[in-house]
Amino acid sequence: MIRRAALAVVACAAMGAAVAGPPYVTDDPVPTDRGNWEIYHFAAGTKADGVRSGEAGIDLNYGAAEDLQLTLVLPLAYQQDPRTRVGMGTVELAGKYRFLHAREGGAAPDVAFFPRLFVASAADGLGPRRTQLLLPVWAGRDLGAWSLFGGGGYEFNPGAGARDFWTGGVALTRALTPAMTLGAEIYGRSADAIGGRSLAAANLGLTLSLAPHWSLLASLGPGLQHARSEGQYGFYLALKADY
Repeated sequence: MIRRAALAVVACAAMGAAVAGPPYVTDDPVPTDRGNWEIYHFAAGTKADGVRSGEAGIDLNYGAAEDLQLTLVLPLAYQQDPRTRVGMGTVELAGKYRFLHAREGGAAPDVAFFPRLFVASAADGLGPRRTQLLLPVWAGRDLGAWSLFGGGGYEFNPGAGARDFWTGGVALTRALTPAMTLGAEIYGRSADAIGGRSLAAANLGLTLSLAPHWSLLASLGPGLQHARSEGQYGFYLALKADY
């Protein structure tokens, strides 16, 4: 679903490393700098089959070593159908390792492996009952004020009625000023349940620097394929701190 994918960030430098990720569902290949933190205080959600659902919490990213980022997401989840329920969401553990670097004048992009574990921690009815594992590869490149990034991978999705699936996306952003970047993405996945349907969706995104070390990130977009059952829209909003 869009909710899980969403919970599942752009420098204006010529031919440098692509820097993206949140607020997009599509991720980027560049890890947090060694010894630094990127912390997102976020809220994300979707509407599918008449049910509104989502998560809000904290997304912690630490540069543990050169080219290695460790990630921990601690969310609360909600669902409105029409009664509103709130409880523990799906905890995420991930590690991003960049194994290929873009070089000025070269053709190769930055490329990273970013395995992500979705722990079966959610309250009853607010998330998967079995732990899931996503194994994606992400690539990206900056071209002046433009950044292009994308990729995807395979998710192991155990449990009664569930099925493993492929997921991925591609995004393009442009730095309009040193403080503001706009972008767009298309993303999707194959069916994640027996008898389920695939999903395709799009987002428009904004990253706005508010003050040193603080940024506002937002994205919003519609479902494009099987939207009624799989996701009519998705949104993401976050306040980012980096130091």
